[in-house]
Order: sequence, then structure tokens, then C-alpha cells
Amino acid sequence: MSRSPSARKGPDPIDTRVGRKIRMQRVLLHMSQTDLAQALGVTYQQVQKYENGRTRVSASRLQAIASALEVPLASFFENPPATDDHGDSGPGAGPSMKDFVSSPMGIALNRAFARITDAEVRRAYLGLVTRVAEREGKQQQSTGE
Repeated sequence: MSRSPSARKGPDPIDTRVGRKIRMQRVLLHMSQTDLAQALGVTYQQVQKYENGRTRVSASRLQAIASALEVPLASFFENPPATDDHGDSGPGAGPSMKDFVSSPMGIALNRAFARITDAEVRRAYLGLVTRVAEREGKQQQSTGE
């Protein structure tokens, strides 16, 4: 007997991707889960379930979320599944990079970097971060991690 798609374990990758985009936009707006929940008339726990993909977001609810987050509905579907997690094949690409960029630290880092207006300072900062990462990578290789 074959299993139906709804019998799968874990959230559907599309639901997870939409939830990740909801969370990223909410955090970019400095909006708490409670604030979004109040705008939608649901609990903050329900917003958590939407964001981690455990609960699918209906079309009408997604429209309400898009409105509350001040983005077009289509923004939740901009990257097709084939390129969302593997669109960049360089070092550090993939789901872990996307998780970092949408994490509180990743968002804070991007916001801080965006406030640097001097192009030379930006290049110097990028060079520093790149050298630190390369050094750490070499240390991990020498210790076998």
C-alpha cells in the first residue's frame, strides 16, 4: 500500500519555505510574533506554526499575512523549489546559509553592514570576515573536524 502525500512525516518543503519567508519579513519589520498574531486574529503559537511550516497557511490567511507584513502575496513564492535551497553552489551555500541569513544574528549583521556607507570600509570589513572564515576553515581541516 502506498502512502499518501499527507501521510509524510514533517512539514512540506513549500510550507517550510513560505514560513521562512514570513518569519524573515516579520523580523525585518521589527514585528513580534505576538504583533503579527494580533493583526491576524490568531495566537502567537499559531504564527510559530506557520513560520516553521508545521501548519499550512491557507490562501486567505496568506493574503492577510502579506497585508500585515506589507509585501505582495507573490513574494512568498519568488524562488522556485529547484533554486531556493541550491541556487548558489559556492562554499557555504544551501539551507544552512539561508538559515543563518534569516536568523536574528544574520539579520542584525546585514542591517549593520547596510548602514556602512563608505565603500572602502565595506570592502575592508568583507576582507576581514573572509580572512577570519578562511583561517577558521584551515584550523578545522587541520583538526579533522
